[in-house]
Amino acid sequence: MPAHEKTTRDAIVAAGRELLETLGIDGLTMQAVAERVGVRAPSLYKRVRDRRELLALIVAASLDDLTGRLEATRTEADPRRRLIAQADALRRFAHARPVGYGLLFGAHGAPQPEPSMIGASVAPLLDAVSELVGPDHALDGARLVTAWATGFLAMELADRLRLGGDVDVAWQWGLQRIVDALG
Repeated sequence: MPAHEKTTRDAIVAAGRELLETLGIDGLTMQAVAERVGVRAPSLYKRVRDRRELLALIVAASLDDLTGRLEATRTEADPRRRLIAQADALRRFAHARPVGYGLLFGAHGAPQPEPSMIGASVAPLLDAVSELVGPDHALDGARLVTAWATGFLAMELADRLRLGGDVDVAWQWGLQRIVDALG
C-alpha cells in the first residue's frame, strides 16, 4: 500500500514562492519549505531533487503567473491601450512579487525558464507592438518597451527614484511617450 501523500509539488512551489518573497533568496531553504508545508525536509526530496530544482520551479511558476497577467490584457482591442495595460500588469506583478520579478528580470545565477515559456510570456507584447510598428520591427519595439519598463522598475523597487515628483505619474508619462513613439 503506498504511503499517504502529505504534500504536493505544487504546494512545495507555492510555499517556496511565499518564502522567497518574505525571506529573500537566502531564506529559501529546503528546511524552511518543509516547515511551511508541514513535512520533514527529507520528504521534500521525493518531489523536488534539490534547492536548485526548487528555484527553477519557482522561476517557472513566477513566469507562468506573469504570463497569465499579460494574457488577460488581450481583451483590449486597441494595441496602444493593450500595451499600456501590459506594462501596468508587469508593474503590478513587480510590486506584488519583487523577488520573483528579480529572478525573471535581473537576478544573476537564477535558473532560466524554458524557451517555450519565455515565448508565451512575450507573445502578448509582440502582438501589440506588431500592430503598431509592423512585423519587421515588432521585436525591436518589444525590446524598447521591456528595457524601459524593467529599468524603471529596477530603480523604483530599489527606491532610487527619490528626486521628488509622483513616481506613478512618471511611469504613466514615460509609458505614454513610448507608446506614442511606437504608434
